[in-house]
Amino acid sequence: MTQHSAAFTSTSPDETARLAIRLGAGLRAGDTLLLEGKIGAGKSHFARALILSRLAEPEDVPSPTFTIVQAYDLPDCELWHADLYRLGDPDQIVELGLLDAFQNAICLIEWPDRLDDLAPPEALTVRLENLDTSDRRDITLSWTNPAWSDRVAEALV
Repeated sequence: MTQHSAAFTSTSPDETARLAIRLGAGLRAGDTLLLEGKIGAGKSHFARALILSRLAEPEDVPSPTFTIVQAYDLPDCELWHADLYRLGDPDQIVELGLLDAFQNAICLIEWPDRLDDLAPPEALTVRLENLDTSDRRDITLSWTNPAWSDRVAEALV
């Protein structure tokens, strides 16, 4: 499969949130975003903005650093936000129920390298990198599934 990518430079947390909201608007059950980046790159900020934009009623959206997975009921499906940083073994992915969630929910996965070969091949990878200031980020979106091309283009306008 052909690898595609698109890049965006965010100059503020609000701009990063707006990109997350635009991208989140087109997500549906079975979509997975793999959120990559170092600690402090903005993965949780991106995920929180996306989740809040999809909830019917606003609620607290904590980082799942300690719970590992937070699930949210959206009007049309479930959304799972997972922070896999603390996982030591990919077998724990199966125990958490993530493989089923990849099929039936929208999934936002922080630290997707912990998935090993369990990462959905049709996922969209969102890589966040800090630039010269704490507010600027390079955000690179990459995918092989052609279904992402139009959705990424719409999110980047």
